[in-house]
Amino acid sequence: MFNFAPERVRRRPDLTPMIDVVFLLLVFFMLASRFTQDVSLPLAAASGAASEWKGAPRLVDIAEDGTLMLNGTPRDFDDLVTELDRLTEERSDPVILRAKEAELQALVTVMDRLTAAGFSHLILVE
Repeated sequence: MFNFAPERVRRRPDLTPMIDVVFLLLVFFMLASRFTQDVSLPLAAASGAASEWKGAPRLVDIAEDGTLMLNGTPRDFDDLVTELDRLTEERSDPVILRAKEAELQALVTVMDRLTAAGFSHLILVE
């Protein structure tokens, strides 16, 4: 028996490109996925109408280093809640927050802690 054709070498499929693509897709989905829940802060938009202010001023300043001041007097957080209780008739009375140079996380922390303490009407000013 004569065979004049060159002998064919059996080729095995190369899986390297497929593994590269799967690895790239894995990295893409890991970077694009979210692992934490976003926290939303409900802020009421200004209505434009003037409302009647009741009681003493309640201006909470948050400094750049995270220290708190109530009406210009430095306070720690527990003292701040005690003083706000003294200055408000109800915990639904407005409290003004001002964070000039403070980090956003410090502002959010103060807002969360005041909300957890029961203060429901927080006004954020620049």
